[in-house]
Amino acid sequence: MKKHKLIVLMLLLGNFISQAQANTIEDFIPKGYVLYEKAFGDLNKDKQEDCILIVKETYKENIVTNRFDEVVDRNRRGIIILFKNENGYQKATENLHCFSSENEDGGVYFAPELFFEVKKGNLLIHYAHGRYGAWKYTFRYQDSKFKLIGFDNTYGGVVIRNETSINFLTKKKLFRENINEDADGGDEVFKETWSKIEISKLLILSEIKDFDALDFGN
Repeated sequence: MKKHKLIVLMLLLGNFISQAQANTIEDFIPKGYVLYEKAFGDLNKDKQEDCILIVKETYKENIVTNRFDEVVDRNRRGIIILFKNENGYQKATENLHCFSSENEDGGVYFAPELFFEVKKGNLLIHYAHGRYGAWKYTFRYQDSKFKLIGFDNTYGGVVIRNETSINFLTKKKLFRENINEDADGGDEVFKETWSKIEISKLLILSEIKDFDALDFGN
């Protein structure tokens, strides 16, 4: 009887492993979401190409008419990170609701553009906002979590007005202000100011409710 149960258990386990190996990237997209974008890169330093999935909700109530009488999709976006291994992919983390829609009302300007990349083993989340500049968040996989270790912001378009760079590991902030009022772009002169920041713990990617609400200005 015990031998029979063991055989059944082995068959079930083998079937489970087989299914896990057969999973495609799209199989990790939960019900009610669609694939918006994907990127690849080694995020846990095992020389395997891990996968970053950007997914988007599909709630009908978020298909609305904007102030220009255009029908737009205001569903929010999220992120799923998959680690590659010899059996296929395994989900490392997810945050399904942390990014606003690409169709948000930008007021007198367009909404920021969002894109992702892997650089030196870190996950970079970029925002580009034309003449208002750009900013990015740097996450590193450590202690089995993706933790925010850096933030960089550039204010200005052709002519950079100022730049901010924060290292949350060293707890230091660099502020660079352009003091050349006649700069045309590329000829800025920056005054640098270093300061310390107070932080008790690093932010975790899966726990960030809304990237738009993050404010490191102070």
